[in-house]
Amino acid sequence: MATLQGQPVLILKEGTQRTVGRDAQRMNILAARVIAEAVRSTLGPRGMDKMLVDSLGDVVITNDGVTILKEIDVEHPAAKMVVEIAKTQENEVGDGTTTAVVIAGELLKKAEDLLDNEIHPTIIANGYRLAAEKAMEILNEIAIDVSKDDEETLKKIAATAMTGKGAEVAINKLSEIVVKAVKQVAEEENGKIEVDTDNIKIEKRTGASVEETELIEGIVLDKEVVHPGMPKRIKDAKILVYNGALEVKETETDAKINITDPEMLQKFIEQEEKMIKDMVDKITEAGANVVFCQKGIDDLAQYYLAKAGVLAVRRVKKSDIEKIAKACGARILTDLRDISSADLGEADLVEEKKVGDEKMVFVTGCKNPKAVTVLVRGGTEHIVDEIARGLEDAIKVVAVALEDGKVVAGAGGPEIELSLRLRDWAPSLGGREQLAAEAFASALEVIPKTLAENAGLDPIDVLVELKKAHEDGKVYSGVDVDTGKVVDMKDTGVLEPLRIKTQAIESATEVAVMLLRIDDVIAAKELSKGKGDEGDEGGMGDMGGMGF
Repeated sequence: MATLQGQPVLILKEGTQRTVGRDAQRMNILAARVIAEAVRSTLGPRGMDKMLVDSLGDVVITNDGVTILKEIDVEHPAAKMVVEIAKTQENEVGDGTTTAVVIAGELLKKAEDLLDNEIHPTIIANGYRLAAEKAMEILNEIAIDVSKDDEETLKKIAATAMTGKGAEVAINKLSEIVVKAVKQVAEEENGKIEVDTDNIKIEKRTGASVEETELIEGIVLDKEVVHPGMPKRIKDAKILVYNGALEVKETETDAKINITDPEMLQKFIEQEEKMIKDMVDKITEAGANVVFCQKGIDDLAQYYLAKAGVLAVRRVKKSDIEKIAKACGARILTDLRDISSADLGEADLVEEKKVGDEKMVFVTGCKNPKAVTVLVRGGTEHIVDEIARGLEDAIKVVAVALEDGKVVAGAGGPEIELSLRLRDWAPSLGGREQLAAEAFASALEVIPKTLAENAGLDPIDVLVELKKAHEDGKVYSGVDVDTGKVVDMKDTGVLEPLRIKTQAIESATEVAVMLLRIDDVIAAKELSKGKGDEGDEGGMGDMGGMGF
C-alpha cells in the first residue's frame, strides 16, 4: 500500500504479505538454515537416520539427504530452493547431497554476520563467486587420477559412498557388485568412458540377508510366465522383444457389422483365431522360444504359444523392454510382419524362479550384456530400501569417477585444504570482497566440524589437528571418525569423485548468492494459522510444524 496526499492507494491484492529489505533477507536465510540443520546430523559414517511418516502413515527410515528433503513437505520458497540443490546433486553425481545443503546453510550463516557489519549483499555475492572459482582450481590441483583398470580404488570409492547407509554389514561384497556392474555397462567412445547408470536395474526383494544381494549379468523381471502350460525354464533362449500387443487389432475406423447368419459369426471367430495363429506362427518360424511383450497377450495367443513351447511374459515396462534388448542383443520390434531370426536376442537361460514370496523371471548368460541387474535382499522392507538407495549412490559415484578419471580424499580433508588456501588467497582480492572470501573459507570448515560432532568427537580439537596436518603439507589428511585421529585418507581408502566436491560447492554458492540478492518477498496469499504466524517465522510455512 502506498499513500498519495494522505489517501491510501492499494497496489497489491488484499491479504498479500510483503517483506522488505533486511527482514526479507533474514527470513530467507533462516529458512535455508533450518533445512540445513534438518539434515546436518545425517552427515558422515556416524550420521544418524531420520524416520519420516507421511500423511498416509507410510514410513521411510533413511540417512540419505535428498530422500529426507523429498519426503518432508517444504512450503517456504527459500527452503524449496535449498531442496533443489540436493536434487541437482543427486541427479549429477548421486552422492554429497547432505554436504551441498550443509555448505549452503553455512555460507548463508556467515553472510548474515557480514550483513550485520553493513557489507552490501552484492559485494558478498561477488566475493563468494570469486572464492568458488578459486576453490575449483584448488580442487583440480589436489585431485588424484584414477583409471578404469584400478578396481581396488573404484571399490574404495563405492565403499565410501555406501558407508553410513546401513550397508556396512556387507560393504566389501556390495562394493564389488557395484564396480562389476558399472564396468559391465560402461562404453568407451573416442577414448572417453561413458556410463549410463539407467542400464543397471536395481530389483528389491524382502527376505534372506544383505549378504545375499547379487549381481545378475542379465535382467530380472518382477513378472510371472503368462500361461501355466508354458515351460518355466528355457536353455539357449532366442528372445523376441516386442513393444506391441499379441491381440486382434481393432479397426482404425468405426464400423458396424450386422450378422444375420450363425455361420457368419463362426467365420468371424475363425478369422480372429487365424489372425492370432498367424502372429504366433511368425514368432515360432523366426526361431523365437521366449517372448517379452510390452502390452497384452490374448488368451488364445497364450494357448498357441504354450503349445509351441514358448515362454512368454506380458505387460513388461518400457524401461525393462529396453534393458532386455540391451542385455541380450535383441532388436525391439514394433511390427511382427518384419520379424526375422536376426532380430532375436540370445541368452543361455531364461527361467521363472521364486524369490521370497513371489515369482520372478531371470534372463541370464547373455553375451557381453550392456544392461545388468542387482537383486537386493534384506530382512525388512526398510533395510532393503536403504541398501538400494546406498547402491544407487555408489553406482552413480563410481560411474562419475570412471567418466572424469579424478578423485579426492574424503573425511573433511579437501574442505580444510580449501579453507586454508582460500584464506591465504583472500587478501589478494583487495576491497571488501576479501571479507566474503574469508567467510567462504570459514564456511567450508562446517564439513569436518559436523563429521566430528556426529561421531561424538570434540570438533575444535579435530579442526586444530586437521589444520596442523594440512599446514605441514599432508594434503590428504582427514578425520578418522572411529579413532578420532587425523590420518591420511588416501592410504585409508576414503575416496570420493572430484565432481562430488565441485558440484556441491558450485550449487551451494549459487543458491547462497541467489538468496542474498533478494530484498523483497511478496507472497500472494496469507499463510494459514498453525503453520507459523506473523514475524520471521511467519514466512516459514510448514517448517514451523516440522519439529526441526
